[in-house]
Amino acid sequence: MVSNYINLIDLNDHPVEWWNKIIALGSKIADNPNEYAHKCDGKIMATLFYEPSTRTQMSFQAAMLRLGGTIIGFDNPATSSVAKGENLKDTTKIVSSYADIMVMRHPLEGSAKAAALTAECPIINAGDGGHLHPTQTLTDMLTLSKEKGRLNNLTIGLCGDLKNGRTVHSMIKALTCYKNNKFVLISTNELKVPSYIKDILIASGSEFEEVTSIEEVIGKLDILYMTRIQRERFTSNEEYLAQKDVYRLDHAKMLKAKKDMIVLHPLPRVDEIDIDVDNDPRAMYFKQAKYGMYVRMALIITMLESQGVSNLLVGRTLTGNVCTNPNCITHKEQYLPKSFRGNGDMLECEYCDERYLQKM
Repeated sequence: MVSNYINLIDLNDHPVEWWNKIIALGSKIADNPNEYAHKCDGKIMATLFYEPSTRTQMSFQAAMLRLGGTIIGFDNPATSSVAKGENLKDTTKIVSSYADIMVMRHPLEGSAKAAALTAECPIINAGDGGHLHPTQTLTDMLTLSKEKGRLNNLTIGLCGDLKNGRTVHSMIKALTCYKNNKFVLISTNELKVPSYIKDILIASGSEFEEVTSIEEVIGKLDILYMTRIQRERFTSNEEYLAQKDVYRLDHAKMLKAKKDMIVLHPLPRVDEIDIDVDNDPRAMYFKQAKYGMYVRMALIITMLESQGVSNLLVGRTLTGNVCTNPNCITHKEQYLPKSFRGNGDMLECEYCDERYLQKM
């Protein structure tokens, strides 16, 4: 199945040249934003946020307003017809018919792809459950481009909830496409990266290691990407409490880091970075959030100027097979075709990338 629009569901659906074009434009906008004040005059952006958000939602809204456009949408599904039981298809199809471009955040994995199947305008994935967050990755790459001057030859440490952290998954997938990047994955055994992300690292030939301690590796990192332990991704409060205080970046640990290492965080933080670290010139997370607005301005301009189609479902619909991921959109929106990639016993859901053995 195809969409009649250029969408951003997964950054890896687009070539690296496309990413670089957006990052370069974001850099120009950051240097002189007033030049772009009327790029989207008369355009409407719909923002559908089924999950709470501060930076992503507001930076998209600010981006469109700074470009001269206007905004419709909701930031709480309880105030929309979703509260009456309206399905995702009906909500997104109707709202997309009012707008020129639509941005969506949703708690279920694969939701952005599901919406794009029937939407009447381009879709931007602003986060689908614990799966992907491509615009945060563009934000991270613009930050690296500005603050480190390159996207290759970097040693990147990613710390915290690597299992459910959609920002981590998108970041790894993107940076494996640039030469000589090395990855240090810092997490507890319970919160390691999913197998499909590890497969991407292996297939790309990227050097990586898995460790459980920040202290043992911080001295060799060019970037430390901290993430919070996400309460909303745990099935019980007990599981969350067992993980939440394991990692904390403080002044003592920063003393062991390189003088030019930078600290990134997609925010919000809870207690994984001490407030004292904010005063360290290597702390880039607030500046990173501002870069997010500029790169989203670049993304909106690029997508509104683009024409073409997006391939969405290229696999097979298999009778009797359902995705084994309980957080996949296909369990909630049961009208969706259950589409899978793979030719052998191992299948991969086309919505959430979950892998499992085929039922025979």
